[in-house]
Amino acid sequence: MSSGIQDGAGTKTLFGKVPGTSSVIRIDFDTSIDSVDELIRPPDEHLYLASGFIDLQVNGFAGVDYNDPTSSHEAIAGSIRRMFTTGVTRFFPTVITGPEAAITGAARNLVEAKEEFLRNGLPEGHAIEALHIEGPHISPEDGPRGAHPLEHVRPPSTEEFDRWQEAARGLIRLVTVSPEWDGTPEYVRHLVRNGVTASVGHTKATSRQIAAAVDAGATMSTHLGNAANPVLPKTANYIWDQLAEDRLTASFIADGIHVPAAFLRSAIRAKGTERSVLVTDAVMPAMCAPGPYRLAQVDVELRNDGSVVKRGENRLAGSALRMDVAISNCVRFARTSLREALSMATVNPARVGRIAGRQRGISPGERPDFVRFFWDSDALSLTVEETVVAGEPVYNRKD
Repeated sequence: MSSGIQDGAGTKTLFGKVPGTSSVIRIDFDTSIDSVDELIRPPDEHLYLASGFIDLQVNGFAGVDYNDPTSSHEAIAGSIRRMFTTGVTRFFPTVITGPEAAITGAARNLVEAKEEFLRNGLPEGHAIEALHIEGPHISPEDGPRGAHPLEHVRPPSTEEFDRWQEAARGLIRLVTVSPEWDGTPEYVRHLVRNGVTASVGHTKATSRQIAAAVDAGATMSTHLGNAANPVLPKTANYIWDQLAEDRLTASFIADGIHVPAAFLRSAIRAKGTERSVLVTDAVMPAMCAPGPYRLAQVDVELRNDGSVVKRGENRLAGSALRMDVAISNCVRFARTSLREALSMATVNPARVGRIAGRQRGISPGERPDFVRFFWDSDALSLTVEETVVAGEPVYNRKD
């Protein structure tokens, strides 16, 4: 594979423009970043260089459902290679509400895939950073529940979480839970004690219940603005409560379908770019042709307009969004700078997702995950040219 990487004696080198500046930097790296230097006389470098993108919520991709315990490791690897073309270098495969056996089966299969990839020296193993369990301890009410199957919604159980974590060999690092259950505060404390991020989501919780979950250690909101009642009190509701809570970092699906531009812009302004994260919430049909697909036990359909809905309904069921498009949309819809949008897809998710070695951006000692890309400032469009995972080139658009 041809690449912008230059090899030295045991060390590789990349050059690129720093987003938001006129500077060009040189990065020397091997298994970690060795040095970062701004060049006084830079080479003729037209590509921007950023940390590799991180996606904390990916239910499936490129025709593969991560919720299916029978998805082959070969298929999972192929879907990750497609994800590399979008600049994603680390992600959390996300398992949604279902029977306990389905959750543990999917988690076990994903972890075994990661371990197999690492044994074989494949970068796909590094890309699977950890797991996100979204549900089943969510609201049973239509609207807040979203597309999750009602028959499998149930109250929080620390014992059940422990069984998930055992099946996942400790790789679960993010759990979405609704604060409306009486046992949520103790459940959140249990998650936090076990090094897991607790995220508020799919909820109709009251202000007091949300505050109790945050006091217990919840630090995130899952795709804020979605999975909600169609009619809410004007100034007192669970969306405003989460927007106003500075201890919560909020994730957003910036596809122009899940939330309108005005909400995305207002919500990011309320949270601040430092407490905002971009996720795709991608499902099996992402990067596929329109048609019928699956999300766990749910039949879904990718429509021509790019929306993914429960088959035969208009209820959204994940997305077909790509992270490179999400970053572009964030600049376009929320009117952030490119640099701010990139932080929402790199250092911010690394911080809230507790991803070691990715929380300081391009700095010595950090993991060598990079994206080189072209930015069209007129069209506000990002085109990934090259992706590097754990120091190894995994995608080059010229090839």
